[in-house]
Amino acid sequence: MFGERGWHRYNGAMRPSAKEFRLTEQRNPRSKNIDRMSSLEIVRLMNREDRKVAAAVKREVPAIARAVDAIVRALRNGGRLIYVGAGSSGRLAILDAAECQPTFGISRETVKALIAGGRRAITSAVEGAEDSMKNAVKDLRRAKLSKKDVVVGVAASATTPYVLGAVKYAKKKGAATIGVAANREGQLRKLANIFIAPEVGPEVLTGSTRLKAGTAQKMVLNMLSTAAMVGMGHAYENLLIDMEMTNQKLEGRAVRILQAASGKSVSAAEHALRSAGHNMRVGLIMLRRGVDAAEARKLLGKANGNLRAALGD
Repeated sequence: MFGERGWHRYNGAMRPSAKEFRLTEQRNPRSKNIDRMSSLEIVRLMNREDRKVAAAVKREVPAIARAVDAIVRALRNGGRLIYVGAGSSGRLAILDAAECQPTFGISRETVKALIAGGRRAITSAVEGAEDSMKNAVKDLRRAKLSKKDVVVGVAASATTPYVLGAVKYAKKKGAATIGVAANREGQLRKLANIFIAPEVGPEVLTGSTRLKAGTAQKMVLNMLSTAAMVGMGHAYENLLIDMEMTNQKLEGRAVRILQAASGKSVSAAEHALRSAGHNMRVGLIMLRRGVDAAEARKLLGKANGNLRAALGD
């Protein structure tokens, strides 16, 4: 909510200076009387406001695409995608990073997220954590940041010190930097190599950026990680091909994917998956090329892991 950084005293009250009056902190005139509305009126209002999110993200698509290209370049060069955020923004980053490993079968280190205040901040507010630039530098040093990596700073206000400190340090190390915010006027815009700012306007509850701003950030992070992983070859057509199978539901999903990609029967897909040691790429080559698991692995190796090349597509 409102802090005193960038504020001045006027007639005995603290007021924001014009320069620091963030879009995410402005009052929304449409929700001024929200405390007098019925439940139906509140949720209708929120639904109307949420419609603005996709349009705001659409305006940032060119910048998002440039960011995806930067991430793919970093990953192909042996680097990592590192999200950095605080509060709600940091938790969204944690969520996106955590879902990449099981969805795309990548190492936990390939996509990771740092949040101001550390692990405790994932579920609880940590007083003053977002105000420290030094802690951001410490966290990135602990993560052994290198110039091969790409750092994505996520801050709804575009002014969070922890995020600014991380992006500054990343630039100093020679890493590519991307900023994701809901406010175009902020220091993050000046620091990041690529800046993405879907401006969704004031929240229905002033300053609660877990609402529209958070939804916009979630959409952007989804695009960044998903498009980058597709670019890295972790999908076949529009099907997951490297996902981890940690339960029966996911094994069933893998069978359905192999069946859809090969046109074979369920029993054939189940047999191929078992014979391939639950390697979906190998299983699909077996089904499509009519070979055993050993030959499928050879074909995949000759193609340097390129599934379409191994399939002869």
